Amino acid sequence: MSKTYEGGVQALKPLTMEFGDGVFALLGPNGSGKTTFMRMLATLLEPTSGTARVDGFDIQRDRPQIRRLLGYLPQDFGFYPGLTVTEQLDYLALLSDIRDPRVRRDAVDRVLTQVNMQDFRERPVDKLSGGMKQRVGIAAALLGSPQLLIIDEPTSGLDPEERIRIRSLLAELGHDRVIIISTHIVADVEATADQLVILWLGELLLKDTVEGLIEKTRGRVWSVDVEVEEIPRLKQAYTFTGVFRASRGIQVRVIADAVDHPRAVAVEPTLEDAYIGTIEAARARAGVEALV
Repeated sequence: MSKTYEGGVQALKPLTMEFGDGVFALLGPNGSGKTTFMRMLATLLEPTSGTARVDGFDIQRDRPQIRRLLGYLPQDFGFYPGLTVTEQLDYLALLSDIRDPRVRRDAVDRVLTQVNMQDFRERPVDKLSGGMKQRVGIAAALLGSPQLLIIDEPTSGLDPEERIRIRSLLAELGHDRVIIISTHIVADVEATADQLVILWLGELLLKDTVEGLIEKTRGRVWSVDVEVEEIPRLKQAYTFTGVFRASRGIQVRVIADAVDHPRAVAVEPTLEDAYIGTIEAARARAGVEALV
């Protein structure tokens, strides 16, 4: 499927993908098409061409059936101030057409257990921390026991402890359903994702496992101890994936087949190296200025 907005802006170029059970991470810079892709899959936005199927149902012809299989949590979501966690989830369950009070109560108990929020069920949602609100948001998306869970930026703005909690939760949930997450945080992908998809300017650059992408970069990542004044010259010649202060000055990581520097040492690639290398290679092909 593809999506073109008014004015001819092509947010998503034609792409074909298939997802099975597990956690799939969408990576890419702002404007790469991640949110557009997720909103179309969630039946909130119509494709310009093509279509997608969820468990055999078409996103354009079978929206009610898909929405019964779907849990969706956008990056920006809100709660009704003053309601407790239980009241909020009960109301959202009612909006999801769970009309039997006993069934709703069981559904709320189940999702609160899944996100480990039982002890906070009577707390007003506007008194929760950012990480707790995110967990309640995920609980809301889980109310209908969805087979497809779509979450946009699940750990954005959270402190490290809450990020770990959310990552662990997503990893646990991914064993019997499809979870698609969009994120800018590469560490989250390493911790949770079975596969990753890299989008850039609406184009599918790569769909692979984390290990597969890292393997593609093996032998091309270098660590170089440099003087500060050397950095501008190296930036012109190589793709940087990091600049760090070290005990003996500055250490940079670069991607290249070879590095012309006496203190260059080949190192094991990380997912961040592989991701940046993939994006910067696309930028170079398109003649776009590099990020670093």
